[in-house]
Amino acid sequence: MRRFVSRTAGLLLTACALLAVPLPVRAAGQDPPGETATAALPDEVGALRREIETLRRDYEGRIAALEARLHALETGPVAAPAAAPSPAPPAAGSKVFNPDVAAIGNFVGAAGRSPGGGEPSLNMQEAEISFQAVVDPYARADFFVTLGPDEVALEEGYITFPTLPGGLLTKIGKMRDAFGKVNGQHPHTLGFVDRPLVSRNLTGGEDGLADAGISVARLIPNPWLFLEATGQVYQGSSEVFQAPTRGDLAYVGHLRAYQDLGESTNIDLGGSIAYGHNGVTDDTTTRLLGVDATLRWKPLRRSIYTHLLARGELTWSRADVASGSLDAVGGYGYLEYQFGRRWTAGVRYDSSERAYAPGLRDEGGSFILTYRPSEFSLVRAQYRRTSLADIDRPANELLFQFLYAIGAHGAHPF
Repeated sequence: MRRFVSRTAGLLLTACALLAVPLPVRAAGQDPPGETATAALPDEVGALRREIETLRRDYEGRIAALEARLHALETGPVAAPAAAPSPAPPAAGSKVFNPDVAAIGNFVGAAGRSPGGGEPSLNMQEAEISFQAVVDPYARADFFVTLGPDEVALEEGYITFPTLPGGLLTKIGKMRDAFGKVNGQHPHTLGFVDRPLVSRNLTGGEDGLADAGISVARLIPNPWLFLEATGQVYQGSSEVFQAPTRGDLAYVGHLRAYQDLGESTNIDLGGSIAYGHNGVTDDTTTRLLGVDATLRWKPLRRSIYTHLLARGELTWSRADVASGSLDAVGGYGYLEYQFGRRWTAGVRYDSSERAYAPGLRDEGGSFILTYRPSEFSLVRAQYRRTSLADIDRPANELLFQFLYAIGAHGAHPF
């Protein structure tokens, strides 16, 4: 402010100095050259004097106001200087203490005749809370907690080491077994409201094959296709396996092959094996064999408008009991087509024997219609017709599902 006052005063002094400069006076009887231009000179000088006088009065008023304000600031209370804002921490530092947090709600309703105790008419089936973050440059952690009507449970919680020697990718914690395709998927990633009959009859239903253990996977280099082998060791405590002692572990192996067939088409093949004690007696075991195949067509230029997916799984089970062994086979086929940016239609056929009920086979068919307002919400309707082996009449139902998500939820395996 003092600098502004000094500059203003200097400008005023300059104007006064200009006023003090003497003007040339014409002698009596002397006619200067350029009579026409000189005759108008006194009028111009007068106009300049009046303009300078106006500016002088204006600047004097402004200087007086500025001096009064400066005096008030100098004699008044001194305000504390504002604290400089602290620099924002780098994004990487904030992520260390703040993992990605997300919540997904899964609301399911049903209408029609239920086949032997199905879904309730209206049910908040579960809410999934996820916490995901990079632990350090060598590991990341993932936790998925499910909140259901009757329980709060840890669905998955594991740490992943992607860069161990030998090209090994290792997971340690509680996780879903790498058996087939559907078993490893969370409910909100499925293409239908319910799980296929083969999941309920042979691989544990909604909870499926999930246990605490160690998983090791490795890519197998070759010039032809993507090939990955996975070996897992589990505690032996799941819906299918029940270990009687600490040393009776459960084992799972999976081999996956993937190949692009063109710019828009790819195929995914898998083979799975699982073995463990089933808890019928101390010595009885269950063996599972599975194969799965997925064919995808998704044109790059119209990938958000259309795609086609065809998937099938087949599972064979041999469960030992006190009297011998019981074999059962089941599977499903699923076809999905996207016919609009937000619309998808699908059909599914189920057929499965029961693990501990030889000769009983359940069958079912479904038609699914899905609408996705955005990537954070989903509305789905499923017409399901089920024929259970121990019920005379087929059951016809209409299932509907509302899925919605908030937060940063990491991508699931492809």
